[in-house]
Amino acid sequence: MRLLFVSDTHVPLRARRLPDALLAEMDKADVVVHAGDWVDVATLDVLEKRARRLVGVYGNNDGPELRARLPEVARVRLGGLRFGVVHETGQARGREERCAALYPDLDVLVFGHSHIPWDTEAPGGLRLLNPGSPTDRRRQPYCTYMTCTVTEGVLGEVVLHRLPRR
Repeated sequence: MRLLFVSDTHVPLRARRLPDALLAEMDKADVVVHAGDWVDVATLDVLEKRARRLVGVYGNNDGPELRARLPEVARVRLGGLRFGVVHETGQARGREERCAALYPDLDVLVFGHSHIPWDTEAPGGLRLLNPGSPTDRRRQPYCTYMTCTVTEGVLGEVVLHRLPRR
């Protein structure tokens, strides 16, 4: 199973549209996971139509229309692993321990908000993944997203993809 992780798209505030490379990757993915801050309902509509399966949550910049259609936290079993998706996890310091305590029933937690790519493991084995943002790099050198595979309950290599500067 091929997964695409994305967050903080901020369309149309930070970009007019999603990058072509991200859309092409979406066509290859079995599941697209979006960790919030869509900003625009049209972006949710595009992903719902284009993705084979979409798992998403709302973020702090998402208004009432998006909040009516998306949960704050999503939990889903994919390829034998227990995934959670949430927008915010709080400050970086103590994140692993805090998330392990909050989500003891998960194998992988995908989050966003900071626009900073993150890939760590918490005590007890919870994998924490933040794909960054494909449209707003902030202080990062590149806009980013992540892909990985899941095979028989095993998370394959997580790849951070850098998008060309606009």
